This record gives sequence, structure tokens and C-alpha cells, in this order.
Amino acid sequence: MSITVNGLDELKKLAGSDLGASGWTEVTQDRINTFADATGDHQWIHVDVEKAKAGPFGAPIAHGYLTLSLFIPLFTELLDVEGVSTKVNYGLNKVRFPAPVPVGSRIRLLARLASVEEVPGGVQVTVDGTVEIEGGAKPAAVLQSVSRFYA
Repeated sequence: MSITVNGLDELKKLAGSDLGASGWTEVTQDRINTFADATGDHQWIHVDVEKAKAGPFGAPIAHGYLTLSLFIPLFTELLDVEGVSTKVNYGLNKVRFPAPVPVGSRIRLLARLASVEEVPGGVQVTVDGTVEIEGGAKPAAVLQSVSRFYA
């Protein structure tokens, strides 16, 4: 369920808030192959289905950076900031990939708005995120994302 705020003042009031969980998104072989084509990373563990079945995970796995790239679409399910002119990714403070994401898995984002700090012309938002694998014992990714929202 998405939280909608209008403007930077409303966004500031959410600092420290739990934003909940996104919906589940399936990581398909087609998505993995498309990511491999876009990045040029065609390592067999991602794209060679037969060889990956005999590999260490028993199936192809998603690229860690594919999992990370899904942060933004999953995050936008959780928070909609209206009344701003620009939203930009500013960077990442921390990223870890504790568990692989086998093809066919479903993932979702759990997020907390860790901080909202003033910057010239807007605010800088730090989000603590955990990408869960449905039924998994460990998360696929744990990260701290930094974005900026300008008035």
C-alpha cells in the first residue's frame, strides 16, 4: 500500500517511519536475460539454464545488480512524493547480497525512511531497504539508498 505525501514538508514528517512492504515481483529468466543483454554480463550462472542447473545453486540466479535495480520500482509502490519538481538517485551507502535469487523466485521490498535532511533546494532522503525472497531464510539484498527530492 502506497503512502502519498504532497511536498517536502509532508515528506519530512515521515522521517523514521516504516514504509511497509511492496508487492511481490517474480524474477523470470527473461528478465535475467534482458538484464544480461543490457549490461553485457552473460556469466553462465545467470543465462545458461542447463549449465546453471548443475552449478552451485541448482538453477540460474539473478545478477545482484538486477536485484538492486529493482529497488526503485519496488520503492515507488511504497512512497509517492507529489508536489516536487525533481526526484534523483543520489547514491548508496551500503549494499550487501546475502542470498542468491534463483530464477522464478518472487521478491519484495521492506523499507524504512531512515532520515530526511535539508539540502540546498530540497531534501535528501535515506532509505533502509531489505529485499526479501519469498520463503527465503536470508534476504536477497540489504541496502541503504540515498535520493534527493527538489521543490
